[in-house]
Amino acid sequence: MKTLIVGVGGVTNGGKSTLSKTLQEMIPNSCIIAQDEFFKDDSMVPVDTNGFKQYDTLDALHMDTMMSKVEAWQRDPETLLRKAHLGQEKTTASSAGDVFVLIIEGFLIFNHSTLNELMDKRYFLEIPYDTCKERRSLRVYQPPDPPGYFDAHVWPMYLKNRQEMERTCTGIVILDGLWSKEELLATVYQDVCQEIKRCKVVAGHTTDSWDKKECCVPGDPFLSRT
Repeated sequence: MKTLIVGVGGVTNGGKSTLSKTLQEMIPNSCIIAQDEFFKDDSMVPVDTNGFKQYDTLDALHMDTMMSKVEAWQRDPETLLRKAHLGQEKTTASSAGDVFVLIIEGFLIFNHSTLNELMDKRYFLEIPYDTCKERRSLRVYQPPDPPGYFDAHVWPMYLKNRQEMERTCTGIVILDGLWSKEELLATVYQDVCQEIKRCKVVAGHTTDSWDKKECCVPGDPFLSRT
């Protein structure tokens, strides 16, 4: 049994969740851990001098809890996979040649050094300021964004966090979030499939005749493009 950890990061409303969920649906033996699930209670999030909650920092997240869940997957990916699919269609029994894939999705996943070091593949979605602000304005958050929050906190923190990421991290593939969902999915999906193939070769559970179809699920729309 081999494991593969894929990181999908990027700016707020850049398409991280949509891409991650679609990848998970298409890649066998895969599940998602989303950073947004680990936000601290609102009362625990610090406030800046302007009265804005500092949500766009690692201190606003229970990163220890998130790391514990990632480490639990590393120890026993099959159990976490079964729990993730509880109540859904029964998953097939695993074999020695299976590759289990964990998709870690979030806006600060590459800024947490310990988490970042665990990843085998890294993708970062970017979109321009105007697009990001418009998309953000169309979403409802709990608690809601106060007036001026995007310009005074969200975008400046994105730029700061990105600069830190670029200074400390390597091997990140930057993706244009203005691409269509299909283009983004095709790019990342095919790349991950190649990595799964490599894992199988290293583990000695495949041959030169292996092709991308082994990675795909029935009805995969990208099979016709190869």
